[in-house]
Amino acid sequence: MPLFPPLVDAETLTAQLGNPALRIFDATVHLRRAVEGGPYTVDTGWPAYQQAHLPGAAFADIPGKLSDTRSPYPFALPPAGAFAAAAGSLGIGPGTHVVAYAQASPMWATRFWWLLRFFGFDDVSVLNGGLPAWLAAGLATEPGDVRYPLARFAARPRPELLATLDDVRAVVGGDGRTCHGRTCLLNALSESAFRGEGPGAYSRPGRIPGSSSLPAAGLVDPVTNRFRPLPQLEAAVDAAGVRGGEPVIAYCGGGISATVDLFALLLTGRADARLYDGSLTEWSADPSLPLVTG
Repeated sequence: MPLFPPLVDAETLTAQLGNPALRIFDATVHLRRAVEGGPYTVDTGWPAYQQAHLPGAAFADIPGKLSDTRSPYPFALPPAGAFAAAAGSLGIGPGTHVVAYAQASPMWATRFWWLLRFFGFDDVSVLNGGLPAWLAAGLATEPGDVRYPLARFAARPRPELLATLDDVRAVVGGDGRTCHGRTCLLNALSESAFRGEGPGAYSRPGRIPGSSSLPAAGLVDPVTNRFRPLPQLEAAVDAAGVRGGEPVIAYCGGGISATVDLFALLLTGRADARLYDGSLTEWSADPSLPLVTG
């Protein structure tokens, strides 16, 4: 029986602090981009974690050991063996329950949630509101570095949760009925990025043909940093064209913010949606693949 549901609030988590099964992780990454556009600079959230983190929380290095650093694309899904070794070194294994949080945007917590779920680990929750909500509740933090005892993590990949370039190309190459009777492609970027406006971070601007817009930022209350109430999430998902029983693939720029869409879909009862991990970083790099603007 899991300690918590997929989304856990600060007060509920506080009651379990000190539980030997609990594994709390700050999964923060910072993306910096020049005003004129271009690729992001990736900075770790490690320094801020060392200054203040939830009591007993360790740090999860998403762009490092939790990604395939040999890939030309940042944050690429690592091989199963590499992920198992990294998760085990973090103390994640049988009988443990992970709670992921971030210092700001929840997309890093949901990325860690998705990685664990893809590799067959279900006892994982996201802290609703992350560190801002924890601080707003008047709860204490601590400095320093926390390490959990080593564990044995058995990676059991779930390929049904992943969409490849070929999978998306097959959707686009079909009759175009995305989000309306076939496979629904959800773009988790901002509406301006969806339209291909402004300085971009990818090789070419725009969206994959047939995509529907479901901005990850719109699923989170900007004041509280918490996920919006379930009726609002359901309304947003419905407005994006998601229909029960139709396959869903979510993408973004690099497979990070799309996990916010996937987590929101899970909260609304859709646990079968897939992530296009390469997202626009991979798609836009191939000039033969179409993109739509406007």
